[in-house]
Amino acid sequence: MAKKGNRVQVILECTEHKTSGMPGTSRYVTTKNRKNTPDRIELKKYNPILRKMTVHKEIK
Repeated sequence: MAKKGNRVQVILECTEHKTSGMPGTSRYVTTKNRKNTPDRIELKKYNPILRKMTVHKEIK
């Protein structure tokens, strides 16, 4: 039987990479508890293409 719960998988995409004009994207996959954080999350993650820490926002 499948587990039922509030934890869902989300994709985080870099916000600075789109405006830089460089090819490719920086994305991370993580999980979040939908009950505790119903809105979209923002985390600072490393972007290997830009070689620095950038803000990654949840995409649908």
